[in-house]
Amino acid sequence: MDVKQTLPLLGGLSPEAFMKRYWHRKPLLVRQAIPGFAPLLERGELFELAEREEVESRLVMLQRRRGKEHWSLQRGPFARRALPALKTPEWTLLVQGVDLHSDAVHELMTRFRFVPDARLDDLMISYASEGGGVGPHFDNYDVFLLQAQGRRRWRIGRQQDLSLRENMPVKILANFQPEQEFVLEPGDMLYLPPHYAHDGVAEGGDCMTYSIGFRSPKRGELAQELLQRLAEDAVEAAGEDFYRDPRQAAVANPAAMPAELERFARQAVQQVLKEPLALTRALGETLSEPKPHVWFETGAQPTGRAAVALDRRTRMLYDAHHIYINGESYLAAGRDATLMRRLADRRALSATEVARASAAARDLLLAWCEDGWAHEC
Repeated sequence: MDVKQTLPLLGGLSPEAFMKRYWHRKPLLVRQAIPGFAPLLERGELFELAEREEVESRLVMLQRRRGKEHWSLQRGPFARRALPALKTPEWTLLVQGVDLHSDAVHELMTRFRFVPDARLDDLMISYASEGGGVGPHFDNYDVFLLQAQGRRRWRIGRQQDLSLRENMPVKILANFQPEQEFVLEPGDMLYLPPHYAHDGVAEGGDCMTYSIGFRSPKRGELAQELLQRLAEDAVEAAGEDFYRDPRQAAVANPAAMPAELERFARQAVQQVLKEPLALTRALGETLSEPKPHVWFETGAQPTGRAAVALDRRTRMLYDAHHIYINGESYLAAGRDATLMRRLADRRALSATEVARASAAARDLLLAWCEDGWAHEC
């Protein structure tokens, strides 16, 4: 992608300019970001996805009784008869990770690859009946809100008070203070940085909104995942020397932890982290791990002579030393590394490029095709 080229998607800004001026900083409203945009899935197809066990879906409903709001949240899968009637107002169906199940939606996601793939998360489709929404809230990540069908009124604001209403099944701001208001129609898009409060309500009938979200891992959770991966190689990295204490003196307080044993343990952990690529490798494997409930279907036996394209569910990343794909890592250098990085960036290789690969690289491509991670085309 040419990051200096201006894009209608970003209101005539280049990706480079957008990232410098708006990313993580301030909202951007783009009228007709995708002119003539129409839903990539029909309403019925979206409802069918919500019926599937491996698809994350939620149903949010608002009922008003005696002047008070009563919110409810249910988690899917949902049989069609379990959803409210289309004419029932103020309900919303949220279907997560639709890009994993639709080539057209996955293709739409690729338009946002001016942000690193390691940060790009998924595309959620929100279907709302008249008046439907999920209440005023904030996200911990950046989001692009693309209107696909109908109209949605957005109220947004820089929110200092992020306290939530108590005893609610959904996270709703206790003191929402909107500063701006927009009505989005099909093709319009609103970008919001993290923690920017927003409330979207379907207006004039039902509507569909596509939310392109980004990964924002918590420091502690990321540390936990990295340490778990490092632990898998700990025995080899730290060695198998036994603890010895030939100079241990007799003790009057036997329950006290021996200082030498603490030192031995600390050295063991430091030895694991001493390997210069260990942490980088663990991070790449973690960030390329597919989402839970993702599986791949094997296709026709690959020939090894055709063009190759990554499956839409495949996550592929790289750094200066490794190639990462679906939670696995490979050391790579030279011509093969260049080829694999091209595959990760373009998500496809031509037949000519495949033919130029080494035998080892072609064997890898064949194995990935056999596992359904990539496909010949």
